[in-house]
Amino acid sequence: MKKVISLAVLAAVVSGCTDLSTTDTSSMNGYGADGFGEETLVTTDTSAQSLNNTYLLAPAPKYYVGSAYKVEDVQYIPVEDLTYNQTGIAGIIPAELNGTKTSNGEVFDMNQMVATSKTLPLPTIARVTNLDNGQSVVVRVNNRGPFVNTRIMDLSPAAAQRIGMNGQTKVQVQVMANESIAVKNATIGATTPATTVQPQPVAQQPMQTVETTTVVTTTQAPGTTAVAPASGGEYSVQVAAFYGQDSADALAARMRKYGNATVILDGDLYKVRIVNLDASQARSVIDALRTNEGMAPGLLRNGRWVNADSI
Repeated sequence: MKKVISLAVLAAVVSGCTDLSTTDTSSMNGYGADGFGEETLVTTDTSAQSLNNTYLLAPAPKYYVGSAYKVEDVQYIPVEDLTYNQTGIAGIIPAELNGTKTSNGEVFDMNQMVATSKTLPLPTIARVTNLDNGQSVVVRVNNRGPFVNTRIMDLSPAAAQRIGMNGQTKVQVQVMANESIAVKNATIGATTPATTVQPQPVAQQPMQTVETTTVVTTTQAPGTTAVAPASGGEYSVQVAAFYGQDSADALAARMRKYGNATVILDGDLYKVRIVNLDASQARSVIDALRTNEGMAPGLLRNGRWVNADSI
């Protein structure tokens, strides 16, 4: 049975789906923060409309990344990361929000394959896999949220139904690089072809490919102390990825309180990683970044992506 939401609660939920570009929104309830911001599906109807690639790749009113912001004293740092590949809990966007504006100016359509994210650019194209049954759906991420630390994404009712979700479910969220570049270019009016990015395999565990990278020398920020590399540490924690080196350098300087933060050039992206960690150190760093920074870090072992919760 669908949850009944009071007008007061619904107003709070709707307020959390608006543009969150301000630096501090701690006074907001936030989308989903009151515990009611999720739909529960009970239907078994399989007549949902087919995947609409025209809709997925259509230009948006604007391409929106945004700066760091806070919701209820939790900080979120939006970044462009074409390598984003995370597992976590996903929920379902309430059907009552159908027709409301999203953070990048689109209109939420509960019958389309759309989703929310706290940090991915809007729009971004991503593949979401239900780890309980292996079913996948391609979604257009076009709104901020859910502002509940236990969930990394919420899906429209149609997208959730496509992969057999009927409530909170463990999923893998994997950005589709070529498609995301294409929809960005369409939105900003770019006329140059999208950069070709090798497609990533779909699996219930993050991809197992070896990366070829270049370490970029960074200048230590004033007042920070560099951490000596741990001997034999085989784990690295990826914090974020940027197109601009200046932004990567600035974040790396701030991340040095957690370990040996380094900027690595991989293709066109400058990736901020905390390197040379053993398993215990990596687990501590991941937990600290999630708790203190509101981040969703990735984990590599000897250069290969592994599940961030596998250690």
